[in-house]
Amino acid sequence: MALKARVLYDFHSENPGEISITENELVTLFNEEELEGWLEGENSRGEAGLFPASYVEIIRDHITSNANNNGFSSPIKTKAQTPTHASCTSSDAQSQRGLGAGSSGSAGGSFHTSQGSDDDWDDDWDDSSPATEVPQGLGSTPPLYPVTSSLPGRRESTQQHQHQAKSSATVGRNLNRFSTFVKSGGEAFLLGEASALVKDGDRICVVMGKHGPEWQEDPYPFTCTIDDPTKQTKFKGMKSYMSYGLTPTHTNVQVNRRYKHFDWLYARLVERFPVISVPHLPEKQATGRFEEDFISKRRKGLIWWMNHMTSHPVLAHCDVFQHFLTCGADEKAWKQGKRKAERDELVGANFFLTISTPAVPLDLQEVESKIEGFKTFTKRMDENSVVVNTTINEFARKQAAGFKKEYQKVGQSFKLLAQAFELDQQPYSVGLNKAIADTGEAYEAIGEYFAEQPRQDLDPISDLLDLYRGHLANFPDIIHVQKGALTKVKDCPKQEGELHDRCNIISCATLAEIQHFHRTRVRDFRSQMQHHLRQQIGFFQKITAKLEDALQRYDDDQ
Repeated sequence: MALKARVLYDFHSENPGEISITENELVTLFNEEELEGWLEGENSRGEAGLFPASYVEIIRDHITSNANNNGFSSPIKTKAQTPTHASCTSSDAQSQRGLGAGSSGSAGGSFHTSQGSDDDWDDDWDDSSPATEVPQGLGSTPPLYPVTSSLPGRRESTQQHQHQAKSSATVGRNLNRFSTFVKSGGEAFLLGEASALVKDGDRICVVMGKHGPEWQEDPYPFTCTIDDPTKQTKFKGMKSYMSYGLTPTHTNVQVNRRYKHFDWLYARLVERFPVISVPHLPEKQATGRFEEDFISKRRKGLIWWMNHMTSHPVLAHCDVFQHFLTCGADEKAWKQGKRKAERDELVGANFFLTISTPAVPLDLQEVESKIEGFKTFTKRMDENSVVVNTTINEFARKQAAGFKKEYQKVGQSFKLLAQAFELDQQPYSVGLNKAIADTGEAYEAIGEYFAEQPRQDLDPISDLLDLYRGHLANFPDIIHVQKGALTKVKDCPKQEGELHDRCNIISCATLAEIQHFHRTRVRDFRSQMQHHLRQQIGFFQKITAKLEDALQRYDDDQ
């Protein structure tokens, strides 16, 4: 017997593969199993396709002889994965489409990057045995307590939910299956679907600072140095790789990591922190990985990356990053930490459960204004960063090629003049001839100075701009999560209280991250511009000293 479902709300299809359904219509289900929040079936008009699972109520026939004997003759109805808050009406569905991939479940649609294998840590540590359960902590286990996104005193009965489902003020699901708001878990958290155990050590505090919400200051700051990499081989020299020595100041113990270990860590951090801008790693390169210039550039990029990681109050002390920095050659502990990170439940929607906010909630209109201002700022910064980077790269190219060539041409011309003067055998001409030749050599040396100087003052600015372009690329998704939450609150005024509390958590985290970005930006660009000007001053002082030395030769000639 075909499985039937009764439609609770109107849904109008707008994408290929979807079908429209209307309230109280009976539809036939092809399969009871949900596909990322959707069911497949046929409507009363014979059209087959997908429709939201939360828009229908499955009707199950359980008429058996035993049921009849017990007096059960009517069908039993069960909801199809009804969300904590009722789904939107057709007008809500028109504005926001399609559930995100993997949006069902308590994690609420967190997007998962590649889990990798044990080889992602080190090919030498091959582990073919099945993964075992990972303990909650590598050391002592902090106390656990359950946390859900349902706020105290606001729990409602099933009847209340059903009543709200038929009102125009119900909470609308975002039906865009690729929406960052959905994939990040922001929507699931806002709808009260997040539930996880949160350790005391996983608590992330947002405090109210002078300029608004900010991450609580790191009480134990540290830094980490990255040594020049060394080339290592394995499989009797058949495979080569570069190994970087990392020494964090809070342990003073060096650990060795490969680039792919950084890459694995980055993927875990992006998954773990949906509203934190994880700095991008230096780009990969398929060929020339062992060339000196590439190795040097990658190391500089990793140093910038590490500086941003260790200076972030949240990222610096998260378990997976600390494990990355401190776990040495102990294979068992290493893999335990890796598996623990890959099974972390506090990702996606559950991440927001870890955030503690200031007692006084934010004014959402003020939040929206700040977010819009930051969007304008990031757009302009991104555009002008490209202009600066293009300009300084062109200037560096001219210094390395054009300026060097022109100064050398001038130097060679002076040396040719000195050679001509040497044809005069007068004794009093010898000193002048030598001084002119030395002037030519001074100009050739200055040409070399120009060619080498961009590495000292322009390349570091370009490297910094590369890092910040990565941050600027992160923020549209971060802002989209906050904007999605704010839109839900506006669309559902009758449930604004509960939604407002959750939206406040997302807003506090977003503004705290924006505040950290600005503070870090001011620190980095102040330091880098000071470094640039000091290098320029030293550069021209070196040129001046060279010219003064050449000038002195003419006095020695007399």
